[in-house]
Amino acid sequence: MLRRRPTPSAKRSSDDGADLSRLLLRAALGGTMIAHGLRHGRTLDGTAGWFESIGFKQPRLQAQLSSVVEVGAGAALVTGTATPLASSAVVGTLSVAYRTVHRPNGYFVIDEGWEYVGFLSAAAVALAALGSGRLSVDRLLGVDRLGSPPKRAALAAGLGIGGAVAQLALFWRRPEPSR
Repeated sequence: MLRRRPTPSAKRSSDDGADLSRLLLRAALGGTMIAHGLRHGRTLDGTAGWFESIGFKQPRLQAQLSSVVEVGAGAALVTGTATPLASSAVVGTLSVAYRTVHRPNGYFVIDEGWEYVGFLSAAAVALAALGSGRLSVDRLLGVDRLGSPPKRAALAAGLGIGGAVAQLALFWRRPEPSR
């Protein structure tokens, strides 16, 4: 069977749908990170206390950095700026949350499990692979297609997990079980 080449208008329609999908994914993921970062920033004393209770050294610094990274990465995703790097910040933040809070509780979020942080991390890696699309700062700067999709995904996952490992090694100790 012969395949017909898509017409320019059909190609444009397909590209528009992909770009709108990327924008929706960026807005949902970035908006979620901004909301979490703002919450941490508004309740800085409470966040620092909680960080201390789960084993972080320098909990106030950790709370401040968490807020800044979450808001910054979220804003970068929403605008489509440095998308693979912003995605790596999401992966790193959520990898720390996975290790320090969610892993012992199993999979389901209803039990404080890692379902939510795992899903958001996967979305961040997928977004890095897909690229930020035409409706982005990355496109305006001409950097939206740097690297292949697998390389962008590997950058987001590898840099994020590497950053999480470094943060945990420097600032986290498993708290002693309460008796």
